[in-house]
Amino acid sequence: MLACGAMLDAPTPDEELIRQAKQALRARMRALRAALPASSLAARSERIVATLLGLREVEGARALAVFQAIPRKHEIQLSGLDAELRRRGKLVYYPFMDPTTDGYRTGFRRVDDPATLAERGRGFPEPQRDAPEARRGELDVVVVPALALSVAGQRIGWGAGWYDATLPDVRPPALAIGVALDFQLLGELPSTPRDVPVDYVVTDARASRVG
Repeated sequence: MLACGAMLDAPTPDEELIRQAKQALRARMRALRAALPASSLAARSERIVATLLGLREVEGARALAVFQAIPRKHEIQLSGLDAELRRRGKLVYYPFMDPTTDGYRTGFRRVDDPATLAERGRGFPEPQRDAPEARRGELDVVVVPALALSVAGQRIGWGAGWYDATLPDVRPPALAIGVALDFQLLGELPSTPRDVPVDYVVTDARASRVG
């Protein structure tokens, strides 16, 4: 697994312009999502969950990684997805971020009961540290949150680089599915070679395989 806290090379002037453009997009998308009524977010989340459950790749998956919404960030609510995946006999994993001497080690751990997820100092709900960790080849699908997605699979998250650091450890063979509200889907997004795209884009209005 990659150390999220590892030092990266200093950005080039072009990368700095891209960073600023991303920051402006993040601010815009945060504001738009925060203005959405809770009832609308819940209804849109239900449509996204229904679309995910209907995807052939999800139906055929044995193990999937999802995320738990952070209410203050107005994230898409996937509790219905978690419950239905378990009903279908699938294994469900959640992200973790373990501190190390030089940063953080990231990955996904299996969660048998979502009630055991808890905030453990990194700002998002994490599995217990003794939960089984996914190795390459054990995950079939990773559902990825986004503040913005492009039709080509480019993604803007919250800026910490968690999924950019972690997805290469499980993908391939895992398929990365980015989820966002439909107004967060844009024709193109600023990106650098460090940014990891998703394979599938799902919103409350559409779903498409990238490429």
